[in-house]
Amino acid sequence: MRSIDDTDRQILRLLQTDATTSLETIAERLSVSVNTCWRRVRRLEEDGVIQARVAICDPDKLDVGQTVFVAIRTSDHSSAWLDTFAKTVTEIPEVVEFYRMAGDVDYLLKVAVRSVADYDRVYKTLISKLEIADVSATFAMECLKNTTRLPI
Repeated sequence: MRSIDDTDRQILRLLQTDATTSLETIAERLSVSVNTCWRRVRRLEEDGVIQARVAICDPDKLDVGQTVFVAIRTSDHSSAWLDTFAKTVTEIPEVVEFYRMAGDVDYLLKVAVRSVADYDRVYKTLISKLEIADVSATFAMECLKNTTRLPI
């Protein structure tokens, strides 16, 4: 991967705010040519810096506004168990983030559901397909900050 300079960072800041911003608008704001802007955006995409351009949806308006953080502990740390676990979790659409952790918790899931009953269905799916030592769920009461913008 090539290095990222200040112009690249400015482009990324603008696209993180609104991925539909036109190349012409970005070029104008940064005082560069549209062609230069296009080449830089294309390079950032090719290098995997820009992974996707997506629409960010309001979970409340889509009736999946209940966020649940699920801490999972396992006594099996084999690669076979991890492969099965990762495949199972990846197939559950309500799991919107999935992390392997250091510390007391082995894995942390962020789950978007309609209700406690909806989460219970996800929970039952997990425990029916995997041997898990402990599952602990924490329900978010209010989202105070949620951003996809990285500090660049």
